[in-house]
Amino acid sequence: MKRILVALALSLAIAGSLHAADDKLHTRARYRLHTGDTLLLQYRLSPELNQTAMVGPDGYVDLNVAGSVKVSGLTLQEAHDLIVQKASEHLNQPELNLELKDFQHPYVMVAGQVYAPGKIEMREDMTALQAIMLAGGFRDSAKETRIVVFRRISQGSDMAEVRQLNLHRVHKTMQLEQDMALEPGDILYVPNNMLAQFSRIMRVPNFSTSTGFPIY
Repeated sequence: MKRILVALALSLAIAGSLHAADDKLHTRARYRLHTGDTLLLQYRLSPELNQTAMVGPDGYVDLNVAGSVKVSGLTLQEAHDLIVQKASEHLNQPELNLELKDFQHPYVMVAGQVYAPGKIEMREDMTALQAIMLAGGFRDSAKETRIVVFRRISQGSDMAEVRQLNLHRVHKTMQLEQDMALEPGDILYVPNNMLAQFSRIMRVPNFSTSTGFPIY
């Protein structure tokens, strides 16, 4: 009898955890459009107006009927409703099918003293150290104690907040709190031993592909 009660309790606990996980899946945020996404517009009654359009750097798409529409930050359904509203100024009750044909995969950039600098695609939660390892790891000339992370203050802004990290031997110790969770668009700069000084807020730099140094 005792074994039956234990088995029943375990079954209820597993069912509860599965239910909680299911709730978490159902409350996951919907995808929101941003620069680089490609939209497919199909008008059921006016197929000659069908088109493919890409979201530009300013967050707008240029459409045949609706004109220039800002869709960045909107869900696909919100973008659909807004485009239909704009198109209704020229068409009588347009019936639009809006699809996300392709999207700009979120990425971070790693530059400076790593073996394979460049864009690193983000497929899941990523930390600064993980991004550097995916970029080939530190060169011998890298200053691991002063990694610089640039994060744009807002989308489209050329100003960034700057943070410095000490990742020296962090993968060999328990000091994981020194690592940092990254966000799409972050730029990591791994300096050499001659480090320039960085302000807390500054313009987002470009990085020379030949030298790995920031260019302002």
